Amino acid sequence: MNKTVKIISVLIVVILLAFVLKYFKDANSKAIEDFKVEEPFYTSIKTKAVATGKLNPEEEIELKPQVSGIVDKILVEEGDIVKKGDLIAKIRVVPNEQSLVSARSRIASAKLSYDNAKILNDRNKTLFDKGVISIQDFENSKLAFDQAKESLAQAQNDYQIIKQGSISGGSSANTNIIAQISGTILEIPIREGDQVIQSNTFNAGTTIAFIADMSHMIFEGKVDEAEVGKLEEGKEIKVILGAIGDKQFPAKLTFVAPKGIEVNGAVQFTIKANVTIDEATNIRAGYSANAEIDIEGKDSVFAIKEALLQYNRITEKPFVEVQTGDKKFEKRDVELGLSDGINVEITSGLKKGDKIKVWNKASKDDEDKEDNDN
Repeated sequence: MNKTVKIISVLIVVILLAFVLKYFKDANSKAIEDFKVEEPFYTSIKTKAVATGKLNPEEEIELKPQVSGIVDKILVEEGDIVKKGDLIAKIRVVPNEQSLVSARSRIASAKLSYDNAKILNDRNKTLFDKGVISIQDFENSKLAFDQAKESLAQAQNDYQIIKQGSISGGSSANTNIIAQISGTILEIPIREGDQVIQSNTFNAGTTIAFIADMSHMIFEGKVDEAEVGKLEEGKEIKVILGAIGDKQFPAKLTFVAPKGIEVNGAVQFTIKANVTIDEATNIRAGYSANAEIDIEGKDSVFAIKEALLQYNRITEKPFVEVQTGDKKFEKRDVELGLSDGINVEITSGLKKGDKIKVWNKASKDDEDKEDNDN
């Protein structure tokens, strides 16, 4: 009885072991069958550098007052288009009381000198007509009278400037803020009634308005140090504005900074480019923009999808698995050339018609994009 039980137990164990072995064999066979293959192909590969930055007017100025006072009137609004010489705002001068008193005193003194010189000149003219005094004495009194007259006029003008900020109040008066260039009013940081300070050697002064010529725009951005060495001034690039539906504009690289700036541990270099804007597009200053710069390109290169590459964990050299027979693959080292992140050039290691294992299948979106590129 015990012998029979032992035999039955051994048979059960053998049967179970056979089932386990068959399961693993089927599983391994299924994994091999799931691998797909792809062949190398010929395509065009271009490498690009992407710079992030902003779109700004090439010419932008700040209007500042030449006198201190109160903003009496603002004649434009933000977004208005003005021409050079247009009146932007008017400043009302708030005179200092002490300066006014001193100016009045100078007028009074000049008036006394003028009255005295006039009396002497009239008297000497009568004496000269009678032949009592010489012509030189008469000319000296006439000169003193003219000088006293000029001093009185100057004192009156000084008083007028201190009181009103100008003599005539015309278009050239210091109290008038005039547009220095033709363009668009970008910003008016002050309002009527605000106090403003004149611009001088010791003070930047209060900004009345920002004016920019929006017909000439420049892109200003930064590129990584690994790419800046491949850039040259005069190179044609593309500027993309996400704010208006990723619209592209042609541009020409005009400046590459000779010195880099460290940003978050990476050294970046400033670049600038003149952007050509069509008249139908409404551009605003400060739009975020990206610049695409073609670095290098090749046509009809022998390539594969970069997702097919594998790397040796020790040597870090690239290789692929090439099909040698039914469900059989062999590792084959390859040498790489140009890459755009999707396709990579194969300089050696593969030939046309080789079937490469797809070990890291790309997403459907990537496949669709690759099909469209080809």
